[in-house]
Amino acid sequence: MAIHPLYKNQELKIYNSLSGQKETFQSITEGYVGMYVCGPTVYSNVHLGNCRTFISFDLVFRYLKHLEYKVRYVRNITDAGHLESDADVGEDKVAKKARLEQLEPMEIVQRYTLDFHNILAKFNTVPPSIEPTATGHIVEQIEIIKTIIDNGYAYVSNGSVYFDVVKFNETNDYGKLSGRNLEDMIANTRELTAQSDKKNPQDFALWKKAEPEHIMRWPSPWSDGFPGWHLECTVMSSKYLGEQFDIHGGGMDLKFPHHECEIAQGEAACGKSPVNYWMHANMLTLNGKKMSKSTGNIISPAEIFAGGSPLLKKTFPPAVARFFMLQAHYRSILDFSNDALEASEKGFYKLFDAIHSLKGITPAKATSTFDVSEWRQECYNAMNDDFNSPILIAKLFEAVKFINTVKEQKATISAADLALLTKTLHDFVFDVLGLADINETSSDTSDKLSGAVELLIQLRAEARANKDFATSDKIRDELQAIGIQLKDGREGTTFSLN
Repeated sequence: MAIHPLYKNQELKIYNSLSGQKETFQSITEGYVGMYVCGPTVYSNVHLGNCRTFISFDLVFRYLKHLEYKVRYVRNITDAGHLESDADVGEDKVAKKARLEQLEPMEIVQRYTLDFHNILAKFNTVPPSIEPTATGHIVEQIEIIKTIIDNGYAYVSNGSVYFDVVKFNETNDYGKLSGRNLEDMIANTRELTAQSDKKNPQDFALWKKAEPEHIMRWPSPWSDGFPGWHLECTVMSSKYLGEQFDIHGGGMDLKFPHHECEIAQGEAACGKSPVNYWMHANMLTLNGKKMSKSTGNIISPAEIFAGGSPLLKKTFPPAVARFFMLQAHYRSILDFSNDALEASEKGFYKLFDAIHSLKGITPAKATSTFDVSEWRQECYNAMNDDFNSPILIAKLFEAVKFINTVKEQKATISAADLALLTKTLHDFVFDVLGLADINETSSDTSDKLSGAVELLIQLRAEARANKDFATSDKIRDELQAIGIQLKDGREGTTFSLN
């Protein structure tokens, strides 16, 4: 008897930014999923907002794999062509950093690509299947530009090549992803300066002629220059996933113009819409305000893990920060604060405390007082509803509550249900949410913590024996304040992390 893959039994719905509604997911090729996510421009350390986006799509990647799809996940590295202000003028971001630091551009690229990989590894994200670079695909970019010119949707001007948005819009819908109207965009645009090479302000560069001072340049039929930022993603996604693929993701800020231009380029080159499901992760704020280097309202991942930020009272493990981010839906704005992290940390340890205690539970012969099978499907229902991680986490805590009642002998669980409960928690906590068990990954730290707490428990016992209840209560209350709860029992005092 054939065993169906898991996705056959689950109806996954994805919010499609293109249609503005949730749609039942149907892959182009049965059992296979192609997913492209816009990666970083590697000219500085990866910031926390970037991390949230990549953690969100790591969740998507993990769940699709859990459903037993074969997933090809492509996430690019932009190492050239991304100009300041995301526009067609200005200095290349990588080249500018290289000039300021008096380094070769590829030294900058190497430094910040390594930082990017290091930080995402700490957040326990799964590496993509393919991680192409823009500079590694110059030939392919030149070829697709030729195709777009031949199809009548681009023109050469003074050594640069521009996409003709007005011509494209005559037979297509430029603006359908972002909900913008081209006529309104034209009406609200200032007059072009006499020096502009563009026919229309909305036109965007496919290839830019390099100015004499521009370091990063390649030969092309039109000039020594460099590719347009939008074109890079069109080329890398289509090369590895085909002219049409399943999912394209990125931050909300990329919807326009970047993703809008990708759609136009794909349709102009191939005559078909390149992506079936567009997904956009929302922004991260800090203490209720937009993150900004100029105002100081910013925090780096390193400051979360190692300290140094005046905005945080303590350090937090990467697993806790990841758990915090997953407690909000990927399409919701998430506000980052010390209080929110501390609350997430308590929940994180409470979840893992319950998971660890499963090994010590003795199953009963009686019927379980908790419908594990129904609860398991509710966990799937949460993820099937556009990857709703906060609802999933709420379901996991229903299990935590039940586990605690079993430990207190106020409820029973059968052997079969205990096995299913354990497997489900493992599937969703580790495989889908990607949470690392800090007790396993940091056993040395855990041992030191346990030793310190045991010492405090001993000092508290001595204080109680001496009837120094003020000191005894102070030790208990201070530990409680930092999330360590003491439990007095017949066999002595134990502790747990709340």
